[in-house]
Amino acid sequence: MVDRPSSVLFACDHNAVRSPMAEGIMKRDYGTSIFVQSAGVRHDMEVDGFSVAVCEEIGVTLSKHRARSFEEMEEWGDQIDGYDLIVALSPAAQRAALEYTRYYALEVEYWPIMDPTGLGRSREEKLAAYRQARDQIAARIRARFGPPLEVEP
Repeated sequence: MVDRPSSVLFACDHNAVRSPMAEGIMKRDYGTSIFVQSAGVRHDMEVDGFSVAVCEEIGVTLSKHRARSFEEMEEWGDQIDGYDLIVALSPAAQRAALEYTRYYALEVEYWPIMDPTGLGRSREEKLAAYRQARDQIAARIRARFGPPLEVEP
């Protein structure tokens, strides 16, 4: 049996590419059996259109995702210490998450997921890079949390 935490926070730099993809894939595959959110070290951009497009291909809707930072999360009443696990998808997110472990008993995992922004010149090359990041995330999620559950659509 896979050890599944009851709550997971995915984190990356801006909460615009990798962490929203991870949040969406987790919610699709595990439903409400695990409480899942995402955040960024900074919030200075909205969800990336290429992320929306490649997730739509696998039945994950990101178009309504609202990017937020760790700081905004806490301002809105979502406390970091309420999560069992923080999964950092970038070095900056890992540093920020580890800073919280100074004050809270949190488990932090670092998954070095490629940042697809800035890769490729044509639309198809960019989509290929985003698909690669999406697929890396999905594979890591399944390796860590086990096969997807049968969840209601």
